[in-house]
Amino acid sequence: MVKFLLWCILLVLCWPLALLALILYPLVWLLLLPFRLVGIAVGGAFELVKALFLLPARLMGAKP
Repeated sequence: MVKFLLWCILLVLCWPLALLALILYPLVWLLLLPFRLVGIAVGGAFELVKALFLLPARLMGAKP
């Protein structure tokens, strides 16, 4: 909702820039999507390594 309100203000102040932002936003989102997917995969790999290191302590009943 905040992005929409900011876009409306931009539309009133400078409509060519607002239309350009409206066109470029989906393209930028598509370009950044692979980086988000890589970030999710790397985060999952770090969580797996963390779980493997903490497994002996969890088996012995320690609270993390």
